[in-house]
Amino acid sequence: MKEDIRSGFVGIIGAPNAGKSTLLNQVLGQKISITSKKPQTTRDRILGIVNRPASQIIFVDTPGIHKSTTLLNKRIVDQAMLAMADVDVVLFMVDASSRNFSAEKLIVAQLNKTGKPVVLALNKIDLAKKAHLFSLVEEFRDLFDFKAVIPVSAKQNIQVDQLLAEVESSLAIGPRLYPEETFTDVSEKFMVKEIIREKVFRLTGMEIPYSSAVTVDAFDVEKKLIVIHASIHVVRNSQKGIIIGKKGSMLTQIGTKARIDIEKMTGSKVLLKLFVKVTKDWISNAKALNEFGY
Repeated sequence: MKEDIRSGFVGIIGAPNAGKSTLLNQVLGQKISITSKKPQTTRDRILGIVNRPASQIIFVDTPGIHKSTTLLNKRIVDQAMLAMADVDVVLFMVDASSRNFSAEKLIVAQLNKTGKPVVLALNKIDLAKKAHLFSLVEEFRDLFDFKAVIPVSAKQNIQVDQLLAEVESSLAIGPRLYPEETFTDVSEKFMVKEIIREKVFRLTGMEIPYSSAVTVDAFDVEKKLIVIHASIHVVRNSQKGIIIGKKGSMLTQIGTKARIDIEKMTGSKVLLKLFVKVTKDWISNAKALNEFGY
């Protein structure tokens, strides 16, 4: 017997660092989208499926929308913009504690073209002043006809249930589109790449995170052990030295932290071997971007 509930795709849209990935991890109750304090951590669309008694909400986490210059950034912003056209409902997230006016302007202009219902989440309210929050709600209500405006803190799980209820009510009646036990469509190999990249973002500074990419070159399951070979790609020799660190200290730190998270994800022992390669100008090279999956 077919079960009719509310179901559909919800695109999580916002500027870099608005808290989109943090929200997705919070509503799923597990981590599938990597996070860091640095902007542009998310580079791919990632699906997270939330099954509720009366709904199946299929969230699409997207890269942060910003004015892009490199070919890499143009491609990842295009992904986010296209997501608005592909989903049933848009969830627009704004960092209430630190505005990104140029990104907001780009997003609102795109929202006006989509004709989709839009729920606005004013995130990080734990870091914003109440008086500022009230004026922010009025400001955004004047900008666009939002279906609802919900102040939340994704990290602290404040009013996230109210946000989910509002998103749920915006979806049409229909069947579950994925089996109830499914919570994402990404592979373990993809998650390994993302976990390693997260550690690069969190542990290195300056331009390194934005100039780095990760490829998983081998993923072999050997009885109770998973053997993984992965490469961290950078654009210059000097960056390779920073990633490796003095006597290999930085690479060891990245590898150790990544291995611990991969073992948690897979439930298996992991042997992780990391290599650092210089792939010159990959962020502006179409062929390299295609090979790296961007």
